[in-house]
Order: sequence, then C-alpha cells, then structure tokens
Amino acid sequence: MTHLQQIQALRERARQHIDEGAITSDYQLDQERSVRLLNEALATELVCTLRYQFHYFMASGIHSQAVKEEFKEHAREEQEHAERIAERIKQLGGKPEMNPAMLTELSHSEYREGGSLAEMIREDLIAERIAVESYREMISYFGERDPTTRRLMEEILAKEEEHADELTDLLFAVDPATGRAVKPVKAQKPS
Repeated sequence: MTHLQQIQALRERARQHIDEGAITSDYQLDQERSVRLLNEALATELVCTLRYQFHYFMASGIHSQAVKEEFKEHAREEQEHAERIAERIKQLGGKPEMNPAMLTELSHSEYREGGSLAEMIREDLIAERIAVESYREMISYFGERDPTTRRLMEEILAKEEEHADELTDLLFAVDPATGRAVKPVKAQKPS
C-alpha cells in the first residue's frame, strides 16, 4: 500500500463510527476495563476532596490555620484531578460515576474523619499513600497502549506524591499525642 493509499484508508476509517469520538479501531485496551479503573480513580479523588474539605472546616486549635490552608489547597487540587479524570472517562466513551452511593464502594481510599488535627493529617496522608500505589498500578496498565491516560495519571500521581510529602512534613511538625507543634527532627548522618 502506497503512502497515499494509507492516508486514504486512514480517512475512511476516521469516518466510520464517528459517534465513538476519540476511540478509534486501534485502541489497544479493553475499553470497559479502562473506564472502570478511571471511575475508581475518580471516586478516590472525590472522596479525598470531601475529606479534605471536611478537615478544612473542622480543623481547630492554635496551630490549625496553616494546616487548614493546606487542606483547602489539597481539596481544590483533588477536585481538579476528579474533573480531568471525568473528562477522560467521557473521551473513552464511558460515563463518569458520580453517584454518591457508589463513591465509597469504588474509592480506593476510605473516608475517615479523624478527631484531632494530627489524626486528620494522618488520615489524609494514608489516603495519599493509597492513591500513590493505586495510580502507579494504573499507569502500568495503561502503559504504551493508552499514552494519553497514562500521562494524565502520571501528572496526577506526581501531585499526590507532593501532597504526601507535604502531609508528612505537617504530621511530623505536630505532636500526634498533643496536637501541638514541635520542631522537626532532622535525620542524623551516619558517623
């Protein structure tokens, strides 16, 4: 087949099944599985958004203001992730699952409130660690067969790792027993 014939064949394929949008005949993954995995990521992001928002409103105490702002920023970023994932689900011909009754079933992280500022930070850190591991697995699944979704999840993973790092800094700047600020302990270099 000549180059011009290949172009003509490409044009003809593009005209077929145009109702499928971005999904063309060369999509190499199971479309339903891809959408299911992304709906799990979507639910995880929405549950995290809600938990961060709750923590923003409920954080109190003398050292809470800076932590509250961190919670608010993380909630905003998690919501942004959810929106990007929902868009990709739609591009893949799926329906973003946003039914509140389904979110906790699909989410990889749990909605745990925490009773003190330190517990709130700890619950958010645990959720971020779950997201990091889950998203690495998803990235591996999408791999080279769906580079658009892989790149999306890589970008979100990088932000989740950043959140985990920030929460670790906050957690170890707050005494878990008292909720009071403490000076971070620097790791000692081996002698």
